[in-house]
Amino acid sequence: MSAATDLLLDAFSRVREEVHAAADGLSRDELAVRLDPDANSVGWLLWHLTRVQDDHISDVAGREERWTADGWRARFALPVDGLGYGHSSEEVGLVRGFDAELVLAYYDAVHDRTAAFVRGLDDGDLDRVVDEDWDPPVTLAVRLVSVISDCLQHVGQAAFVAGVVKRRRGNG
Repeated sequence: MSAATDLLLDAFSRVREEVHAAADGLSRDELAVRLDPDANSVGWLLWHLTRVQDDHISDVAGREERWTADGWRARFALPVDGLGYGHSSEEVGLVRGFDAELVLAYYDAVHDRTAAFVRGLDDGDLDRVVDEDWDPPVTLAVRLVSVISDCLQHVGQAAFVAGVVKRRRGNG
């Protein structure tokens, strides 16, 4: 491994820590709380960031997503699909009915695959172009940093909503 892959692994491990912290102590109903009618819930945010990481890492690794390959889609049994991009407010509200244990197990499965993939990289791999639809084309390094950035933004949002939910019940 290189210093670059060590940094990427550290960043992904920090995402994992924050995902677990955001879900800690929340009930199924609390995961579904929306601070206003159009806001994202903790559950939706954690599900979405996990779906994005699963999709993007699976794509650059040339593998099927864990979502389908490992039966997570069936376990969540949601009436909507996709990654959450472009979800309407109504669709966001349908991403519910699961507990913290399920979303954390899915995240951990995705994280483990991500970490294994990153551990197998060397510095030369990071320059590989993975998406030519952008100008300039997106390299593997840029895609990995983008996933980390997106996940950290969403887990920060989830932590904020979780904090409000916990304060409302009197122990946040």
